[in-house]
Amino acid sequence: MALLTEVLVGQPGHILIVALVLLAGWSVLRFSGAVSGPSARPLLWASLAWGVYAAWEALVQLRTPEANIRVDLLLIWPLLAALTLFGLIRGTIGASR
Repeated sequence: MALLTEVLVGQPGHILIVALVLLAGWSVLRFSGAVSGPSARPLLWASLAWGVYAAWEALVQLRTPEANIRVDLLLIWPLLAALTLFGLIRGTIGASR
């Protein structure tokens, strides 16, 4: 968990990379014909959520760069983890069919 904190908190660029990787995964699944639209859609939602989180993190860095206690992450990280895990599982199951 400490590694994730180091890599992601206060690093909107790193978070945006995660969003772009998920978006690339969605586009590969969707446009290669490996899965149908509904099976790939959760990966797109996860990518969009990571993009919104990158924007939020940039805003936090801009407005309060000295913020060292981030209570907002108690809500954001579990939501991102659940969306990402669901998207990856749904995409994998859809691709294996």
